[in-house]
Amino acid sequence: MTVPTARTAPGASAVPTAPTAPTALTVPTASPAPAATPGTAASPLTVAVLGGTGFVGTAVSKALIDRGHTVLAVARTPRPVADGARFVPLDLAAARPDELAATLRAHGVGAVVNAAGGMWGLTEAQMVDANVTLVAHLLEAVAALPGPVRVVQLGSVHEYGLAPLGTSMTESYVPEPVMPYGKLKLECSNLVLDAAARGAVDGVVLRVGNVVGAGQPGHSLLGVVAGRLLAARAAGHADLTFGALVSLRDFLPLTDAAEAVAAAVTAPAVAGQVVNIGTGHAHNARQLVRMLIDASGIPATLTEAEAPGPETDWQQMGIGKAADLLGWAPRRTLADAIAELWAAAVAEAESGADTGADTSAGTGAGR
Repeated sequence: MTVPTARTAPGASAVPTAPTAPTALTVPTASPAPAATPGTAASPLTVAVLGGTGFVGTAVSKALIDRGHTVLAVARTPRPVADGARFVPLDLAAARPDELAATLRAHGVGAVVNAAGGMWGLTEAQMVDANVTLVAHLLEAVAALPGPVRVVQLGSVHEYGLAPLGTSMTESYVPEPVMPYGKLKLECSNLVLDAAARGAVDGVVLRVGNVVGAGQPGHSLLGVVAGRLLAARAAGHADLTFGALVSLRDFLPLTDAAEAVAAAVTAPAVAGQVVNIGTGHAHNARQLVRMLIDASGIPATLTEAEAPGPETDWQQMGIGKAADLLGWAPRRTLADAIAELWAAAVAEAESGADTGADTSAGTGAGR
């Protein structure tokens, strides 16, 4: 396993700058939207959650409904949605801007959360369409609407890349992604930030940590572990073999992530901002695997490949800005999230349900 070399963190005096938007896809300039708070607890909105049938999108829908909003779960394939949400079929990766604008206009949408996107099982061109092209079309669609519409773009901690051990990456940290997924998510963020800077949309980017919780995608590390533990239940023992579990990541309970997104939908004065959403602590991947084994109650032998060197694969976010702008801080423990992950995996296995997210519905994995 090759561990990417981390870079030196910028000094404390670093000043956040808006990244330069990519030139391949641009969004037409619209007249600046009037300055206004998009909604309050007393005036709920109709919110379109793109990827609303996915791992993160379903949880976001629930959090929005709990706050009194009306939720449209927009995705390509009909799948279960949060209680109270309405499914709206649309192939987001293929939809034209005018198609998307017509859908948003027809339902009187006042805010859009983009929890869509994809990486696994896609070609490079499909990845671009499912991420960057989708965001460009969304911004064009929103700019064509008659009133101001808040756009909450779910970005990823992987936009930052890696950092030296002990570094807390605040929003001023210069993004240098090392993964293709992170590079695509950064392009998406740049499009939103550029459109917001030009007054074309009321957009905010949330850079979300590695999300853990019920409905964990099966291709993620914890999803794989859960699948192997489920398969070993009859035998009464699991033999788990993995590569070196040396990554130190900012893992975040799904429920906390969803509550942060719901807060961003109506928070004032966040247009054009990047806000980190994480726990503010790095945890070893091995710790989470062992927590999942413990939660399952299944005896297991965990075998790892030999690590190539010290544990230097590090990501930890500074989250003070989320408290200041969104009034948000994580409340749940990773043990809570792991327990919910396992309970949901068992329930799905016993019911025989297929609740996997389709590509256009936004898996939320690796965010």
